[in-house]
Amino acid sequence: MAVRWLCSLFGKPFDGGKRMDHGGPQQQQHHPMEQQHQPYNPQHPAMMRLYEVQKEVASLGPQVCTFSGLQNDRDYKRLERELTRLLLEVDQVDTEGKPELQGARKRAAQEVEGLLRYLEENATHPSRVAIEQLSNEARQLVDERVVAPQRAGGVAEINDELVDALQELVLRLTQVKTEGRVPLRKARYRALTRLCAVQDVIEGRTQQQTLSLPLSGDTHEAVHCINQVMVKVSVARSQLVALLMGLSGRDSCAHLSRILTEMQVELDALDVSGNAAIRNYRKQVVEEINGLLKHLDLEGEGDDTRRYDLAQNNSIREIEAVRAHVSHLREGILRHCAMGDLGFRPKAELQGMLTHLDQVDTAKNPCIREARRRAVVEVQAVITFLDLREALARRQPGPNEHPSHRAVWLVLGSLSDLQAQVLGFDGKRVDKSYMMLEELLTKQLLALDAVDPLGDETTKVARKQAVKFAQNILNYLDMKTDEWEY
Repeated sequence: MAVRWLCSLFGKPFDGGKRMDHGGPQQQQHHPMEQQHQPYNPQHPAMMRLYEVQKEVASLGPQVCTFSGLQNDRDYKRLERELTRLLLEVDQVDTEGKPELQGARKRAAQEVEGLLRYLEENATHPSRVAIEQLSNEARQLVDERVVAPQRAGGVAEINDELVDALQELVLRLTQVKTEGRVPLRKARYRALTRLCAVQDVIEGRTQQQTLSLPLSGDTHEAVHCINQVMVKVSVARSQLVALLMGLSGRDSCAHLSRILTEMQVELDALDVSGNAAIRNYRKQVVEEINGLLKHLDLEGEGDDTRRYDLAQNNSIREIEAVRAHVSHLREGILRHCAMGDLGFRPKAELQGMLTHLDQVDTAKNPCIREARRRAVVEVQAVITFLDLREALARRQPGPNEHPSHRAVWLVLGSLSDLQAQVLGFDGKRVDKSYMMLEELLTKQLLALDAVDPLGDETTKVARKQAVKFAQNILNYLDMKTDEWEY
């Protein structure tokens, strides 16, 4: 952006980074104004002032383009103030009525206005607002269930319900659309990493509650010291959760890190006199401290492009490679099925992909976990399609088959045809083909509801499986069209 303005400032059109040939007058490209005027003297006071503004714009540009906060943030107000100041300075440049200077001043003002507009758009974008709302929900939940009770001298109630509620918020955050904007991706990534860290700490606390109680102080004099450190660790855990969720007041990650490090030094200095049980107890406490320390480096989390730009992540690349291969196999399967050839059944290859996906390292990143889950669903959809086609081809109904059971199989035949269309569907929810598929699948569910087993257990089981199969196809169709991004 600043490069484009700098080029135009001296009368040279911006060519997108392509080198220009200045071998002769007829080969040069000129701004329309240059057909009547030569480039203005760059030493002119007005041009020099605009050049100084351009340098300031160039320094502020990267900060604006990566700012991921809100309008009430201190950095937002600073950037807005600096850009407004530059805009006023540009307006005050005396162009002496000369068209060249007027054009340069106009372009300078457009650059500054563009940055101001970009800054405001990202800070007020609906997705940015959604990220903040979800962060506030998580903050309120953690404050009520964890931080507030411990500050009041009580005990936080850490249970599966709290863990599930946090996981639900994590999933909702992963579904926030960023449109590829760096500020929105950074904001979502920062919110996710903090919430996942809290989730990790709380899940660790849940596991710790199942451990055996600390050793008795009568066992060894060092045990009393370790027990005291354990009490401090419990307090530090609550402080860490408060820090991660922005509920810590004046506390800082650096301060808590010093406290935890001092605990480690205190434990290292203990003489356990070769007692294996006490050594093991001390080791558990040290591991607890290390588990907390690893979450204290989140101050600058999200500033590294490789972290929030998951397209560069090796695990995502593995997942995308699997998805591309699944897409290739799916096209081949559908093509063979359309010709009535059921010989192409790469089930072993598809099962191998599921194994490969299971081994992909997600590093507890919720976006990578969700990307892997969706890839698994894609593979499973193809496998179930092949399984049903194979079952339909092998089916040999006898003369005594129950009518209700036959009705279920008729629906399964229709579902198989519809699933082939769903597998090949590549559109959006507003498309007529999507609405048609959704309506037809819903009709098959209604047809299954209308089947009366008449007490036949085999039909009951078959109908239940068919309903689940139809719902899975609907869910897969929804997943293909929900425009999720990592």
